[in-house]
Amino acid sequence: MSVSYMTHPLIKHKITLLRKQATGTSEFRKLIEEISMLMGYEALSDLPTADIKIKTPIEETIQPVLNGKKPAVIPILRAGLGMVNGILALIPLAKVGHIGLYRDPETHEPHEYYCKLPENIDQRQIVVVDPMLATGGSAIAAVDFIKEHGGKKIKFLSVIAAPEGVGALMKAHPDIQLYVGCLDRCLNENAYICPGLGDAGDRIFGTI
Repeated sequence: MSVSYMTHPLIKHKITLLRKQATGTSEFRKLIEEISMLMGYEALSDLPTADIKIKTPIEETIQPVLNGKKPAVIPILRAGLGMVNGILALIPLAKVGHIGLYRDPETHEPHEYYCKLPENIDQRQIVVVDPMLATGGSAIAAVDFIKEHGGKKIKFLSVIAAPEGVGALMKAHPDIQLYVGCLDRCLNENAYICPGLGDAGDRIFGTI
């Protein structure tokens, strides 16, 4: 089991701004992207490299570059879309897939409505992104789908998480690496994270 909680002061600062009710749609989107990039920098520190020969203005030298199949970024629709550009800012040639899930308002159980993944998914480092990890149901379902399609090396990035969601996801998929921007207190009776930041999808797309 591997869970990493972000401690960088910039991430903490930006998450506080993200939580504020007064933060508007444009600023919210920008903050989500910035936080995602900072978290991605941490999460992707173990990407494989290989040495190549290059020529600088001074001399020839052997230097490292990324090696292997390009990573795949998989947002859980729709809120996960807000995190994609932050990861692509780090690895612009990454492939992007999509998993569409919606949560039943009564049971809070996830239901799939779309799944499209890059080819050769079994050979790629996979980065699943979703701003909120609440009950863990959607996260578990998304990782299930990815594994069913052959995905093996999976990292999951979530800006805000509840202890219930972290526990459920790691129990269901102890082989993945989970990165959490901030671990919040608990879920309320409506399965919303407390203190949380509201509905991330609504705040990203201005549909409040």
